[in-house]
Amino acid sequence: MSFGARLYAELRGDRVIWMILAVLSIFSILTVYSSTGTIAYKLSGGNTTGYLMKHVVILGLGLFLAYLAYLTPYMRFMKMAPWLWLIAFGLLVFTLGFGKEINHARRWIEIPFINLTFQTSDFAKLALILLVAREITRHKDYIKDFNKAFMPIILPIIIICGLIAPADLSTAIVLFLTCFAMMFVGRVDFKFMALLVLLAIVAFAFLLVIHQFAPHMVRVDTWISRVQEFMGSSEGMFQNQQAKIAIANGEIFGSGPGNSIQRNYLPTPYADFIFAVFCEEYGLVGSFILLGLYVMLFFRVTRLVTISEKSFGALVAVGLSLNIVIQALANMAISVHLVPVGGLTLPMVSWGGTSVLFSCLFFGIILSVSRYIEAAAAQSALATETAVESSGGASQSPQNNASQSGGNQGGGQHKGGGGGYQGGQNKGGSQNRGGGGQHKSGGNQGGGQNRGGGGQGGGGNRR
Repeated sequence: MSFGARLYAELRGDRVIWMILAVLSIFSILTVYSSTGTIAYKLSGGNTTGYLMKHVVILGLGLFLAYLAYLTPYMRFMKMAPWLWLIAFGLLVFTLGFGKEINHARRWIEIPFINLTFQTSDFAKLALILLVAREITRHKDYIKDFNKAFMPIILPIIIICGLIAPADLSTAIVLFLTCFAMMFVGRVDFKFMALLVLLAIVAFAFLLVIHQFAPHMVRVDTWISRVQEFMGSSEGMFQNQQAKIAIANGEIFGSGPGNSIQRNYLPTPYADFIFAVFCEEYGLVGSFILLGLYVMLFFRVTRLVTISEKSFGALVAVGLSLNIVIQALANMAISVHLVPVGGLTLPMVSWGGTSVLFSCLFFGIILSVSRYIEAAAAQSALATETAVESSGGASQSPQNNASQSGGNQGGGQHKGGGGGYQGGQNKGGSQNRGGGGQHKSGGNQGGGQNRGGGGQGGGGNRR
């Protein structure tokens, strides 16, 4: 067996999602290698290979984590969810107070001894989605009860999103929309969902108040400036202008891998605006393929939900896929100036550490759920087919026995005297027995029992 055949047999679950993960990884390597040229010349004398190898190592580690998550029964994540949420809460609080500031934002903590940074909001996204799915599943029988639905479902969303928002409002909004959609899928009462929106508005107002006393903690000035520039200029900020030039340069089929020009002018072309570089190099056709991969991911997960019971696994798959898709669409919308500029990466494509790792982990958990759902659906179909076959055999058996019993159904038995020839079986199952020079009429269906005699038996002549 070839390696490809063995790999295909080994990877269970939804193979279309496996394909999406593989293609996005290839796109990531190609585009990151092209878009990191400028930063390589600025910081490392043009050593683009070093940035490529670093990204390949991180992506390889992420795919390994995805495979481990795929092998892990997804119900273990349900048990881990409350503890992961508590860890995320602690990390976010620590980040607000002691996080490393990059580009006027505190979103990272520095890992000791290895000089690497860790973006805590990526971990918080995973923890919150798992917890919301767990609580909706646990309380699904009384999901419309205020006390049992409000505290365990809505408050964790407000707390986590409220801690992310001061340094990364765009990520907080995407996560909030993801949880809101999960509540809709989980049949949470609409009045609780409306209450969640109201509390989000109150939390946002509270952040504005905090800004008055601690301006360095909440980036309100940045939010206001970006919204004003988005509303006041049809051309957008400098980033938007350069991104639209890159997209226009790509035309239909693009300029080819590595031939982007606007990567030299775009701020962070390898992260926030990598979609513009991708469009310039692969054109309108490539951009539609990339967009189609994210849309296909959403529909494949929707298919999983339709063939499964609406349990923890289905909600987790919906939540994780929605977070990936919403963030991808928001990143693309920023590049084409449909929404204000925000610090959102393109999942599985942009260059980055924790972003790539947790995007891969999201895919791994989705594949773990799909593996279980596909196996359960296959077993259910096999059991149904077996039951149908066994019931069909049972219904046919009595008929066969009845048709064969006694050698005579529906037609009486004809006996004749004399010696011995024995005829076959006539229609209706009647058996004719004749003798000597006796001739009997065959088919006597439904008739009684005739005994051969002289001149009797339907025209028989007896000598």
